[in-house]
Amino acid sequence: MSRPGNKAANSTANSTRGNNQLRIIGGSWRGRKLSFPDVDGLRPTGDRIRETLFNWLAPDIQGAHCLDLFAGSGALGLEALSRGAGESVLIEKHPAAAQALVKNLTLLNATGAKVVNTDAVTYLANTDNPKAFDVVFIDPPFQLKLWQKSIDLLEQGNWLAGGCAIYVESGLTDSYCPPESWTLHRDKTTSTLRYCLFYRE
Repeated sequence: MSRPGNKAANSTANSTRGNNQLRIIGGSWRGRKLSFPDVDGLRPTGDRIRETLFNWLAPDIQGAHCLDLFAGSGALGLEALSRGAGESVLIEKHPAAAQALVKNLTLLNATGAKVVNTDAVTYLANTDNPKAFDVVFIDPPFQLKLWQKSIDLLEQGNWLAGGCAIYVESGLTDSYCPPESWTLHRDKTTSTLRYCLFYRE
């Protein structure tokens, strides 16, 4: 859940931003609208990007153990659950956003979901993880430049299962260096951002 510095440029990413609503676009909760708090810069990943991403992930999402590192409104982690993921762990630092995620999961009667109210770096620095993830979403606040730190900690802490799918969303001019064990599967851009799907050997 990115929080780009240029809000105006990204205000068109989701037509529901004006009333702080997220729409689930596929799966068992398709069409459900959920509210999220007015946290500075928070916006759901756009509908078109999510549709493209989950088309890419269609062969892998059923039963998958997912990690949404910068959950925000929950657009990616909740979409994954709606489309058949077995579990989504949603990491969100802002207390109000984390509370809204818990409320929305209750409204959806969601199972297999866990909200952790902490920052992603702190979470990943704890290497006591009982199970590696099958799908990971890396979509941090753009201004914090946390792509490389997140990637490095994921690898160092053995958070990734073999064959893991990793989604990375960044600004057009932002850079990061994926490990040699990651293979770029798909890569697209919009007028303001780049989004990629990697697979880990």
